[in-house]
Amino acid sequence: MTTQTIRRGLGAAFLGSMILACGPTALAQRGGPGADVVSPETGPDGRVTFRIYAPRASEVTVLGDWMTVREPLALERDADGIWSVQVGPLVPDFYSYTLRVDGVRTLDPRNPMIKQGNSTVDNMFLLPGDAVEYALNQPVPHGEIRQVWYESETLGIQRRMHIYTPPGYDRTGADYPVLYLLHGGGDEDSGWSTIGRAGYIVDNLLAAGRAAPMLVVMPNGSLPQGGDFTSELMNDIVPFVEANYRARPAREERAIAGLSMGGAQTTGVITRHPDRFAYVAIWSAGLFNQAPEDFIAANREFLDRAEQVNGDVRLLSVVVGEDDFARPGTETLIDVLDDHGIRYDFELTGGGHTWMNWRSYLHSLTPRLFR
Repeated sequence: MTTQTIRRGLGAAFLGSMILACGPTALAQRGGPGADVVSPETGPDGRVTFRIYAPRASEVTVLGDWMTVREPLALERDADGIWSVQVGPLVPDFYSYTLRVDGVRTLDPRNPMIKQGNSTVDNMFLLPGDAVEYALNQPVPHGEIRQVWYESETLGIQRRMHIYTPPGYDRTGADYPVLYLLHGGGDEDSGWSTIGRAGYIVDNLLAAGRAAPMLVVMPNGSLPQGGDFTSELMNDIVPFVEANYRARPAREERAIAGLSMGGAQTTGVITRHPDRFAYVAIWSAGLFNQAPEDFIAANREFLDRAEQVNGDVRLLSVVVGEDDFARPGTETLIDVLDDHGIRYDFELTGGGHTWMNWRSYLHSLTPRLFR
């Protein structure tokens, strides 16, 4: 097992705490045209200004995950070649965005806070406020998030996952339950520990006495073409975790949750292995391009065993935002569960298909696990 700790004590993944403490101005290199440009600049009124020095550009746009209409927003150029636009007011939260300069996708050169995806990199920023305190680096005991490499026999390659260990893990000698936490399409295993803020969310809940100490395993759900996530999870990831970490190997000590693509993967896992996880959460996912009758035919054994499933699965939580494009598919899924007597909790929240919702969903779910 190869392990690299990427967050220890008050440190933050991808320079997060440095940026929050110093701000982009303190991090900017001095000297040269555009060196004093500040971007993004957040104001106390919730407005955010993006800037980029690009004197030879003819068009600059920004696209962010706060936008309800996913159309790029144009920046305007001043006499010094600095392009800028102000958005908001936004509610306090973490946000991601990308810039395009003359049609070429680029990072904001004044902002080193990034979120890595499966094939792209986005910038992030924090708009501080009470509403996002639950996901911030607070002065509480911290766990660690470790980068772990393992051999996937299912895929025939080495793979990486991130694993959160609670405060004092290396000292206590205790065994822990495990939450398997899955990202969505376009992301990879670092997503939940960067834009998802999972480590800080769990740290803060533990410090408040609102959650049970647990391991959080964040695998890479983006697979090579033809790969089967359920097989890799059950044949490689779960056995690796239980062999190399002090994980309690029982159904009652395992939970699985996923968003979007990860929610679909969670559905695939639980329909094939309902006896392996006692806590299940499906977020922003459902029956997308699959007809209900096809889903029923493919999962007949699961659906016809409602009494056993309801006994094995202590919590089946289904959550989606009212403006989420996944809402119709989610509602179709719960209709199928209703028709077959599968117990679940359903919550319709505000918001759409965004990390703003998914961080909140994790914050709400974690206190319900392993109690």
